[in-house]
Amino acid sequence: MKEIFITGIDTDIGKTIVTGLMAAYLKNKNINAITQKIVQTGCSGISEDILVHRKLMGINIRDEDRLGITCPYVFKYPASPCLAAKLENKEINVQKISRSTQALKESYEFVLIEGIGGLFVPLNDKINVIEYIRNKLYPVILVSSSKLGSINHTLLSIEALKQNKIRLLGIVYNRFGSKETLIIEDSLREIRKHVIKSGYRDIIKEIGKIDLSKPLKEDFDMFFD
Repeated sequence: MKEIFITGIDTDIGKTIVTGLMAAYLKNKNINAITQKIVQTGCSGISEDILVHRKLMGINIRDEDRLGITCPYVFKYPASPCLAAKLENKEINVQKISRSTQALKESYEFVLIEGIGGLFVPLNDKINVIEYIRNKLYPVILVSSSKLGSINHTLLSIEALKQNKIRLLGIVYNRFGSKETLIIEDSLREIRKHVIKSGYRDIIKEIGKIDLSKPLKEDFDMFFD
């Protein structure tokens, strides 16, 4: 298992934090790992999400970041990658993303690939995120949350992964910002029930607010057994 794709049930769900935390976990285990963001919109220069990954990992920006290998496409307009690219008269070539991943694999034991938005976000007029994952045979970690409406989005995402025969390593459940214990317990129960029903492993990792002033000790061992 060289690459893992981290996707989410929606945008702003916690994919970037989870990707950075997982990379920090591997680093603390003395495993040589790197993160990649397939496309970034809403910024220029080095991907903002990559910068967050490096901060969580406690490392400086890498040469691969400066060269754009860890994020081959960065667009200024905050929109879907397909639209953001069109506004700059460009088109996303998924082969360029794939070549960047391959280049990272030559130097690192693990490449943690962060997606953009949810599973059906279009990368160009021909392919969306879930089709790219399926074509590359990547195993997936799905990021869900305690936000109202997350049950529906999570179950739909699980169904989509199942229909596309994509391996689901587990779910990271982001509790940050929610104090509604009743809602959290109910959504976790429904998600777990559907995971089992779909034939996937019952692995759900909960995370809360991250304190960057303290050493990161999140344990993601359950995804690597």
